[in-house]
Amino acid sequence: MALDQSALLELLAQLKLTDVPDRIRVATETLYQQLIDAEATAFIGAAPFERSDARTAQRNGSRPRTLTTTAGDLNLSIPKLRQGSFFPALLERRRRVDQALYAVVMEAYLHGVSTRKVDDLVKALGADTGISKSEVSRICADLDQEIGQFRNRDLSALAYPYVFLDATYCKARVNHRVVSQAVVVAFGVAADGRREVLGFDVGDSENEAFWTEFLRTLKARGLGGVRLVISDAHSGLKKAIGVVFQGASWQRCRVHFMRNVLAVVPRASQEMVASIIRTALLTPTENRASTAN
Repeated sequence: MALDQSALLELLAQLKLTDVPDRIRVATETLYQQLIDAEATAFIGAAPFERSDARTAQRNGSRPRTLTTTAGDLNLSIPKLRQGSFFPALLERRRRVDQALYAVVMEAYLHGVSTRKVDDLVKALGADTGISKSEVSRICADLDQEIGQFRNRDLSALAYPYVFLDATYCKARVNHRVVSQAVVVAFGVAADGRREVLGFDVGDSENEAFWTEFLRTLKARGLGGVRLVISDAHSGLKKAIGVVFQGASWQRCRVHFMRNVLAVVPRASQEMVASIIRTALLTPTENRASTAN
């Protein structure tokens, strides 16, 4: 893997002719290429043009690969084989040095930033070649995979006696139209007080059928031991809870309880009533903390 003397002298000469940022890029590119060639040699069992009984494959040219890093865009060559395939572990997903750049692209994607603006952002971060629409889609496919793994993970390892359910509406583009979509979420609270997002889903509306299907997927993933479900008083949701979590109690959440009470209280008295209700709803721990303050 080490560079021989002539290669080092050649690299030194190149570095002297370039400015500082490009020197770093050239040095990084050379190091990466040497690591790739060394891994290919170990994989094949022989160096280029070497005769060896340990050889398992034959080289068949190379293919170019551009790697975006904080040092700049590195132009690398990946050895090709006559039979089988080789891809360096150095460039495998999740092991690239530009994961911070990936994170920026994903964050921009989540916030609805256009592909053109993402391209400008990537260039501003030092990637001279920018980023294409297809590359943004490929990067964000990793995000979809992570979300899928999270949504389908097993829940049977820990019991959640308390489950909170809620929903909100947001605008989404469906079949080239912007429509309102219901986003439902379930939070679980374990006996030791640990809280965790159990699952979420998106649908056209939070009707009974949608809630029932959502809660059944939670049970299918191992959710059990539910003793109390806290939510708003949506009729479809309450029916779904009764069907899926038979034997569990139901309780209206604080927010909707407060909202329903204040709806029948004169405006002039709402602040005073809200203060009384909040104090009454405090848990013993919250009450002690409030008194201490």
